[in-house]
Amino acid sequence: MTVRLEVAERSGPTRELILETAERLFAEHGVYAVSNRQISEAAGQANNAAVGYHFGAKADLVRAITLKHTGPIDALRVRMADALDGSASARDWLACLVRPFTDHLATLPPPTWFARFGAQVMTDPALRVIMVEDGLGAPSMHRILCGLKGCLPGLPPEAWAERAGMTRQLMVHLWAERERSLAEGAPTVHGTWKDAGTGLINALVGLWLAPSTPAHDTAA
Repeated sequence: MTVRLEVAERSGPTRELILETAERLFAEHGVYAVSNRQISEAAGQANNAAVGYHFGAKADLVRAITLKHTGPIDALRVRMADALDGSASARDWLACLVRPFTDHLATLPPPTWFARFGAQVMTDPALRVIMVEDGLGAPSMHRILCGLKGCLPGLPPEAWAERAGMTRQLMVHLWAERERSLAEGAPTVHGTWKDAGTGLINALVGLWLAPSTPAHDTAA
């Protein structure tokens, strides 16, 4: 019993160290450019099979990293959605998309890696489904999108799909670029994640409230 307890106590910190190391390496180099052996070595593990022992396949490791962050983000999103209580403001619902992510990143000690990790995963055809299912597929996301749709009843389905894709791209890659700039000590437009979030919300309000013209309209 004592031996088992000691193993369990060691495995917790070891698992967390591997998660943090993998997130950093994946963010910097891409998921498939980094081997389990490299992760184990960078995490200071003498056993090169440590990653597989704690997480299994690489996809399982990616999912564990994703859930480590999407859990707290979703909790923030649920609280924000509850506070809206049927708001008819598109800005409110767009803020509900943006703020939980930026608020979460603001709580992490710098440098952060999750935004760049997410960008790497979302550009990988085999792994992006993990981020979509565990992050973008949360019930709270569906609730927010329904709230946003209620504010834009006249937006055609094709315009909705197009703008949803633009929003997703902005949220993934804008935060990854900001995170990279912060890590490298490069200048950023905004000094805080909160202000950066406000900037994106302003842009998204303009995007979603812009008039929708037919694709064949050459006057635009």
